[in-house]
Amino acid sequence: MTRKSWDDYFLDIAEEVGTRSTCPRLHVGCVIVKDKHIASTGYNGSIHGHDHCEDVGCLINEQGRCIRTLHAEENAVLHADRGLLKGATAYVTHEPCEKCAKTLAQSGIARIVYRDAYPNKWNDFFLKDIEVVHLPSKES
Repeated sequence: MTRKSWDDYFLDIAEEVGTRSTCPRLHVGCVIVKDKHIASTGYNGSIHGHDHCEDVGCLINEQGRCIRTLHAEENAVLHADRGLLKGATAYVTHEPCEKCAKTLAQSGIARIVYRDAYPNKWNDFFLKDIEVVHLPSKES
């Protein structure tokens, strides 16, 4: 049996983290890793103490996006020790949206590895100094 690569290993953990998501529109998980050690995890979910989409429905804005939840990347950055973010890798189940791309770039993340494409026209601009790797699942 061949061992998984580190990228596949941490992406699989991000998939599991995403199962905690409370928005039924999309379950996203993020694992921030520094020197092959998990620094933080996050999933898309509501603000602490607020209602969850799965309980009361999504809160949809004019662009058709649910705005009730914080995204997985935001939660992972918010729950991380700031000192561990610089130079770290973010493993995300889905390609970051433009807001999360900015959050990851501002936090000092050096590399983003994602499984499912969620393209937007701004990532090339916001992630220009970050290594971005798309590793689709073997089943795709």
